[in-house]
Amino acid sequence: MNNLAALLADSAWSGGDRVAIRQDDIVLTYAELNDSSSRVAALLRARGVQAGDRVALVMPNVTHFPIVYYGILRVGAVVVPMNPLLRAREIAYTLRDSGARIVLTSPLFEDEVATAAAEVGATCLVTDPTAFDALVRATEPMPAIVERADDDTAVILYTSGTTGTPKGAQLTHHNLMSNAATVAETLLHVGPDDVLFGGLPLFHAFGQTCALNTAVAAGATLTLLPRFDPAKALEIMYRDGVTVFLGVPTMYTSLLHAEIAVGYDLSRLHLAVSGGASLPVEVLHAFECRFGVTVLEGYGLSETSPVAAFNPPDRARKAGSIGVPIRGVELKLVADDDSPVGPGGVGELAIRGENVMKGYWNRPEATVEAIRDGWFHSGDLARVDEDGYYFIVDRKKDLIIRGGYNVYPREIEEVLYEHPAVAEAAVVGVPHEIHGEEVAAVVTLRPGMKTTADQVRDYVKQRVAAYKYPRIVTFADALPKGATGKILKREIVVSQPASGNGTRTSP
Repeated sequence: MNNLAALLADSAWSGGDRVAIRQDDIVLTYAELNDSSSRVAALLRARGVQAGDRVALVMPNVTHFPIVYYGILRVGAVVVPMNPLLRAREIAYTLRDSGARIVLTSPLFEDEVATAAAEVGATCLVTDPTAFDALVRATEPMPAIVERADDDTAVILYTSGTTGTPKGAQLTHHNLMSNAATVAETLLHVGPDDVLFGGLPLFHAFGQTCALNTAVAAGATLTLLPRFDPAKALEIMYRDGVTVFLGVPTMYTSLLHAEIAVGYDLSRLHLAVSGGASLPVEVLHAFECRFGVTVLEGYGLSETSPVAAFNPPDRARKAGSIGVPIRGVELKLVADDDSPVGPGGVGELAIRGENVMKGYWNRPEATVEAIRDGWFHSGDLARVDEDGYYFIVDRKKDLIIRGGYNVYPREIEEVLYEHPAVAEAAVVGVPHEIHGEEVAAVVTLRPGMKTTADQVRDYVKQRVAAYKYPRIVTFADALPKGATGKILKREIVVSQPASGNGTRTSP
């Protein structure tokens, strides 16, 4: 069976009584999760969903997410997961671009999602714990899993680019099944007795593969945390006996500064994994010292399912390194002309293997640009040492990583340019001790126009997800430009003004 949903069916068959998903007092066994997802599949089929159709999913880390996720897959459809923090305009774009006719969401995010669905003519189903659950229970299960081919698309993950327009990375059933199997078997070494921490967003490739699909593939337990809070995370780790912690650097930093309640026994924790951004070496060592657990770093992108490199547990760990290629994956460094870069040199990291996406949804030109001769070009600059360990040194793409979330400057700049007072705008990342990077905007104003930093900030805040808007807004008389008129972001120096509410009037 090549359908990703088979991971759940197999674990339900071999250990249906084991706990699959836990969210505080809500506990789902593998048998219950499999049964509920089969009923969701039948529900979708009754609404006309067929194999290959796209179905959107806008939810936080709650038990409905895996139920709906595997239900969509079971009916042969394609999951289009979205960040629940997105605004209606962002959701509408993804619905329109993917062609999703149905979107499922939690009650908490119903307003934005319903608005977007109405705009594009899609059906919005709200997973109300009472009405939706009753509807699911009243629906006869769909026992059979729709067969899919290895290269059929299972999930479309939307990721922005330097153009600012989000592109849908098509991940196949084989991409995701093989990546989950590799993570479970060779990287984390997890089995039915393990409990994985589920604080990473499941709509994101990291949480979806390394937490959800890996746990299900291994028959392990995934304990969910809808919104990360260090005190709550420690409570869950103690209460549920978490054995594997998965997180981004900001989670590690916040846990280091959190108080551990007296009596909390975290002795079952034997492995911690960091990804999403570079983990400062001092944070890594401090976390290991405090919690007595090894921290292993890895690397991946939405386009690579996501894991491409990892510090393997059976080899020497090199702090600050993303590790070596995982099973079934090759890495190499290339120059701008795609010629190879040897050890000691810095080049763009290129990736080839069973984890690489089939391409961008309806974007053949972007696919050809990203995947050349079978190699996906990551846009990240790296070096490799004599032992074959890779180190990210810089980003070729104009990307900001704030608290583990990708923020693409062009997307924010386009919103800034819609502001009636803004003439030009440049968005850059500045170092931040908690979030890793903070989003900063430098703008010039149209002649005779008047506005404040707070007004500009609020304008963007109302139009993009909360993690994307610029916390820092400064004004300039002009932006530095090259001979062709291109804004030179490398020459922009951002300083936080004494008052974020200062008024600026264009001369």
